[in-house]
Amino acid sequence: MAKFKLKINGAVKNIDADPDTPILWVLRDHLDLVGTKYGCGIAQCGACTVHLDNSAIRSCSVALNAIGDQEITTIEGFSKSSEKIEKIVKEAWLTHDVAQCGYCQSGQIMSAIALLKINPNPSDKDIDRAMMGNICRCGTYTRIKTAIKTAAAQLT
Repeated sequence: MAKFKLKINGAVKNIDADPDTPILWVLRDHLDLVGTKYGCGIAQCGACTVHLDNSAIRSCSVALNAIGDQEITTIEGFSKSSEKIEKIVKEAWLTHDVAQCGYCQSGQIMSAIALLKINPNPSDKDIDRAMMGNICRCGTYTRIKTAIKTAAAQLT
């Protein structure tokens, strides 16, 4: 076990955990931030997507000791955010009834926000590329893309 000081959702948290523990399990088991989901454990489904210094990463495959002083933002951090982009994405998701079962949605939203932060006017190809690693077993891909386009239109 080792001690870590992590910046998560704007707050500093002290964690005592094995350095090889994936961020996903630190969030869920140590901090009770359960909005980030376990899907596959091999970074292939996107359910565990969080932001690490504003870049979307798969938290199931990044070890705690790889974080350093970078900031982690989870879906819970965005749910409290007053930033325009997060609010617009949430509204677009609701407008287009994107969620069906909802399991993958935190990862989908995290990837969509990361995309729109670097490219506020993405093409269909840009959206497909950014969302490619996010699996939706309910098949709401068309609604996801429509919601991203709606959010982008409100940003530009």
